Amino acid sequence: MNKAIILLKNLLLSTSQFNIFRYTTDKKKKGNVIGNTIGMTILFAMLMAYCIAQCIGYGKLGLSEATPVLCALLISALAFVFTFLKTNGYLFNFKEYDMLISLPFDIKTVAACKFLYMYIKSLPWYLSISVAMLIGYSIFAGFSIATTILWLLLSLCLPLIPMVLASFLGFIIAKIGSYFKKTNIVQTILTFILIIAAFMSRFVIESVFKNGQVRDVLEQSKAATEDAAAIYLPADWFAKAVNELSVTAAMLLIIVSILLFAVVFAIVGRYYRSLNSALRSHAASGEYTMGAQKKSSVVNAIAFKEFRRMTGSTVYLTNAGVGEILVSLLAVLSLVFGFDRLVSTVTQNAPIDPAILRPAIPFIIYFCLGMISTCACSPSLEGKNYWIVQSLPISKKTLYQGKMLFNMYLTVPFMAFATLCICISAKVSLPDMLLYLILGFVLCALSTTWGCICGIRHMRLDWENEVEVVKQGAGVGIYLFTNMITTMVLCVGSVFLGMRMDHRILAGIVIAVISLLTVLCYKLVMRLAK
Repeated sequence: MNKAIILLKNLLLSTSQFNIFRYTTDKKKKGNVIGNTIGMTILFAMLMAYCIAQCIGYGKLGLSEATPVLCALLISALAFVFTFLKTNGYLFNFKEYDMLISLPFDIKTVAACKFLYMYIKSLPWYLSISVAMLIGYSIFAGFSIATTILWLLLSLCLPLIPMVLASFLGFIIAKIGSYFKKTNIVQTILTFILIIAAFMSRFVIESVFKNGQVRDVLEQSKAATEDAAAIYLPADWFAKAVNELSVTAAMLLIIVSILLFAVVFAIVGRYYRSLNSALRSHAASGEYTMGAQKKSSVVNAIAFKEFRRMTGSTVYLTNAGVGEILVSLLAVLSLVFGFDRLVSTVTQNAPIDPAILRPAIPFIIYFCLGMISTCACSPSLEGKNYWIVQSLPISKKTLYQGKMLFNMYLTVPFMAFATLCICISAKVSLPDMLLYLILGFVLCALSTTWGCICGIRHMRLDWENEVEVVKQGAGVGIYLFTNMITTMVLCVGSVFLGMRMDHRILAGIVIAVISLLTVLCYKLVMRLAK
């Protein structure tokens, strides 16, 4: 067999849930695999239902021809973001580097196989979007065998270009970070700078293309997708191949994807060994300096240990800290531009009174902060060192209390800062501001306890790469989607009910309900710790 196929096959087998289920004799592991499979199936079904509903909305307004462009842009955007956030853990500075580099494989083969491994592991997400949008497209455009074959074939190529570009960007960041002693911190700062730039570009692009006309939302979305396709040519090639059955457009997408992959990994492969060696040597050459010893409680010590664990991993830090960065940026923008202008920008100047959105301020802030709870992945991050935790003279209850305390230390200060800034910008009264702070606190507590439940119930210790836990872990996925849906319901419900009853009474009811759920979740965590 080809060496690249052998390496790729073994990389996949070493992390295959099916392989674990097939050969393990541990009933608990088999139960975890079944539970993870059911959970992921539900998540895929929810994502597909959303995509089909979106396509039906386009089709009923006669905009079904825009569906392929929307599909291409959505898959490309997700592929770029997912790859950019996972590059450091998958391609560079990964723990199994010493093992792989000792095998009789060319260094370029190792780099390319690690990329393809990342591509295959993420492919189910992209294909679920593609198949769902193909179903929605076929409902209005009619079923065609040629269109279906082209759609599915080219869907395999759509993620390649954004993934290659994101990998190359991650390579540049890793290359810059390798020249500094604190490589993780430098890489994290550069990553956050790019995330902030991407967030800010939305307002810049809007100010450039804004025409001052109020148009239908879907019509405007269609125009936006067409403008994006004119800039991002792969989306245009995919649309022409599907709508017009253009063989030329299909071949362009396939050939450009393969060529770009070959060129980028020829460059990456040239510096791959030296770059990984530099990143790992910095991590190994840290000198320990004895400083003043401070006494603290065991729970605080565990929380500080979790802080050091997060700051020592670029993957963990960028994923756990992205919500805090976004909510801080949102708070500063609200002070600079004003709450009313932010609302008009997001709603495209729709005739909405910004005052009716004030009850939703805590939920808007929590939507950013609650994107990920460190407790959803921190139990699994102990990995193969879990035996050290078990040998310590502390109970598991204390361990999880420390992990939950760290998540509160991380989220509550950012919540308080954003709430104060946005409330000042929205001219919220002092009693309402205090009420929103209390509501934000209990939301952070619910996120912490619910995340810990997901992390414990779906703990995985046999991972080879921390990305598998931080980005692709079942605990993180289940927490993310349930929390996101709940937050959206609370946000919409607060606006809707806030127009029909006193919003202070509504906030009090929500605080009481969230507090009760938090207590129940905390008790469940303590029960699971036994």
